[in-house]
Amino acid sequence: MQIQFYTRPNCPLCDEAKLMLQLVAEDVDIEIEEINIEKNDQIHEKYLIRIPVIEQDGQVIQEGRIDYPTLFEALSN
Repeated sequence: MQIQFYTRPNCPLCDEAKLMLQLVAEDVDIEIEEINIEKNDQIHEKYLIRIPVIEQDGQVIQEGRIDYPTLFEALSN
């Protein structure tokens, strides 16, 4: 299963979210597409105050503070 992880450099919340994604990836078969919002003006404008954002099939699963239980439940179904 493919998910999109919107992030940017020097973002402590993004670093925490990446760790949560890695933990979930140990239990659920996911492929993480990491997207640096600073490389695309349109994406940057959309996600600037929301990152980190995790999406699957265009639907936001979680944003801001990312936690294992919410991610696991959303991605294991």
